[in-house]
Amino acid sequence: MTETREARLKRMKMRSWRRGIKEMDLILGPYADACLPELDAATLDLYDQLLEENDQDLYPWVSGAQPCPPKYLDLLSVIGQFARERHITKT
Repeated sequence: MTETREARLKRMKMRSWRRGIKEMDLILGPYADACLPELDAATLDLYDQLLEENDQDLYPWVSGAQPCPPKYLDLLSVIGQFARERHITKT
């Protein structure tokens, strides 16, 4: 049975908010809520693969503390920028 787009987005949002560490919840959750509905199928496939990665690997990749695998570089750059922009204090 094939997963509908709506069911897939719901599953991916839930997995984005319920990670192994709170820091990744706060990075991936808001990104998923704001951006997943607009992503094309190929990018959703890549994000789904990213959700399978261990948080202890993901956090250093998205924070820039360690280089990430090339296949995730563009996606994690977008996610990292999204997270940074959410935390900038507007004056």
